[in-house]
Amino acid sequence: MTIDCSSKIAFIPNDIWVAITIKVASDSIRDLCSLRMTCKAARNAGDTDIVRRSVSIPPPHATPWWWCLSPEAKRFFDRCIVAGHPELLFREALRELFIRRNENIGLQMLNSAASTGHAAAKYALTMTLLLRTDDNDEKQKGLELYRKLDATGSLAEGKAKCFSILTMSWSGEVQMPRIEEQHTLCSSPRCSTRGHMPLLYDYRRRAAERNSVHAFGGAAHIPCIQCCADYDLQAFVNLP
Repeated sequence: MTIDCSSKIAFIPNDIWVAITIKVASDSIRDLCSLRMTCKAARNAGDTDIVRRSVSIPPPHATPWWWCLSPEAKRFFDRCIVAGHPELLFREALRELFIRRNENIGLQMLNSAASTGHAAAKYALTMTLLLRTDDNDEKQKGLELYRKLDATGSLAEGKAKCFSILTMSWSGEVQMPRIEEQHTLCSSPRCSTRGHMPLLYDYRRRAAERNSVHAFGGAAHIPCIQCCADYDLQAFVNLP
């Protein structure tokens, strides 16, 4: 039930209402719903795109199961996606790419999420571009993005979040692409680690199954950035 605004509240400028609603939305989606029920001004502010892009989305393990069944919740999240919510765009892009197999739509959504600075979306976009064998320009774009993520220190964060969503949210549904010989990035004949990343990944994976300390580190100690990208590609396509 909507509560009528008092005379003082009615004179609060709309941009102030939007600023307040953004703060509430970025803290809790439930608090946003409560705020929108207080008065017409709060409801109108909550319907703006800038607020929908700011809504705090809980991680998959903390998301109520009934959200995916509620028509009202689905409509709300659809509106947030249309408004350009980075996290929801990222998750929906992964569904399109690796569940529904709609590459063009998935890449478009992933680009939109990555353009906002979303670290996991940038990482997923990097891996997706590196897997392109039909477009060398796109592959080089992916390698450049990988270098930037590594230089800014956001590579590990993006990788962890991306892997978490893919493995925890849709277990058994995800269909990762196969990696072929032509996907190998490092082509320098002087590189001492070129071509060894599949073996290193397999060694790390087997060590992890034994709970061995040798499972840690990945390719972090490899000086060749292209070999590091080759290792990450192995880990990406072999997600359980």
